[in-house]
Amino acid sequence: MHTQPACLPVCMCDFDRYPISLAVLPANSALSSFLRCVGGNIVLLIQAFRKKFIIPEFDVFAKKINEIFNTVQKQTDGQVADYIPHLSKFSPELWGVSLCTVDGQRHSIGDTKQPFCLQSCVKPLEYAIAVHEAGTEKVHRYVGMEPSGLKFNKLSLDEEGEQDLPGSNKAEKFDYFVKKIAGHEYVGFSNATFQSEKETGDRNFAIGYYMKEKKCFPDGADMIDALDFYFQLCSIEVTCESGSIMAATLANGGICPITGEHVLCAEAVRNTLSLMHSCGMYDFSGQMAFHVGLPAKSGVSGAVLLVVPNVMGVMCWSPPLDRVGNSVRGIRFCQELVSHFNFHNYDNLRHFVKKQDPRRQDGDDRNESVFNLMFAAYSGDVSALRRFALSSMDMGLRDYDSRTALHIAAAEGHIDVVRFLTETCKVNPLVKDRWGNLPVDDAMQFGHDAVVKVLKDYQLVCKQHAETEFPPNIETVERMV
Repeated sequence: MHTQPACLPVCMCDFDRYPISLAVLPANSALSSFLRCVGGNIVLLIQAFRKKFIIPEFDVFAKKINEIFNTVQKQTDGQVADYIPHLSKFSPELWGVSLCTVDGQRHSIGDTKQPFCLQSCVKPLEYAIAVHEAGTEKVHRYVGMEPSGLKFNKLSLDEEGEQDLPGSNKAEKFDYFVKKIAGHEYVGFSNATFQSEKETGDRNFAIGYYMKEKKCFPDGADMIDALDFYFQLCSIEVTCESGSIMAATLANGGICPITGEHVLCAEAVRNTLSLMHSCGMYDFSGQMAFHVGLPAKSGVSGAVLLVVPNVMGVMCWSPPLDRVGNSVRGIRFCQELVSHFNFHNYDNLRHFVKKQDPRRQDGDDRNESVFNLMFAAYSGDVSALRRFALSSMDMGLRDYDSRTALHIAAAEGHIDVVRFLTETCKVNPLVKDRWGNLPVDDAMQFGHDAVVKVLKDYQLVCKQHAETEFPPNIETVERMV
């Protein structure tokens, strides 16, 4: 847990205010003081002690993040942006990553307290706030939703006269939400960057005049004021830590995980994530969607804002950029993250290679396997059992009563299942359950004579070979297909 979550300082102040020591107070008074201190955060504390957060083993997950960070830090490619003079002053050695889960778990490593400008990373926030305030239909009278396939600052419109790339250089009405989205953590403003943007913004002025000529602005809108406002938005400063909360608010459906405040409506968040996924990474958007499969937005300051929906938000920052304007280390970090964890949108397809899922507690996979195995045996579903065996599942798994699938199948009289488990999977027939019963005992108890004969014959073979454990029989795999 981060050392400064917004909800816990009040709790810690209460501990300082109220003496709880049993040496000072009677037991009842100490308990009363303790409850007074933790009462406002009792749900959070219960979640923590029961490991019910979205990432239960957060320490293990954080260690893996550190390993990825250190691997990516060795990347030295890219050039710091210099077309905005103030950006060129940042050292190429700067590198930071912060993450915040939808439950408020936080981890930071590297230069995560160094302020930097959002630049184009502000555009998803602009869009989300515009949709939240004005609605999708009104916003998309002026803003397209189709990736253009062109450079982000290309002077062009689509066939309907819209500037069709939602992540290109223009902005809808931006309101007072930024600090709310960031959980009231650091949000600043770089006047030096703002002045640099205005002085070097000829291309943006050209796009603005072109859009004005084509009647792309709403009635009453002043193009110069809009551009000035846009330059201000690009000059908003955050740190990796506050930026990760912004990403986590999007991951959490518009509810800030630090303050619990409902900042953005669900429709605005859904639309924003859809656009980030399709066109958030400049000319690299297609490859990002293919290889990483997550909504993301980059900026020429070296920031990459990454959203893992319903799990966490990440802010990476490293000034050196590739040829299309994305942070070299930021892109690499996203790729490494998805190569280790099953965060890609399509990593959970059936029969896909398994990656680590940090959302699962230790034992969850085994519990699910036991349940599926026992239910298939109970139902007489040989096809399901064949799939489990082909996927290298341990067919001798036991449930809470020490029963194997062979016990269940024998008790239900499913002779086809019994034959498959014994002849093909070589499940041990001599395993006793908590009551001391063998699978053959269950078959006898429920009067399944044919099953009893199969099991007794198989027990005889096993005893003749004096084996109590049966390794997988590779030669029989072909028989499952």
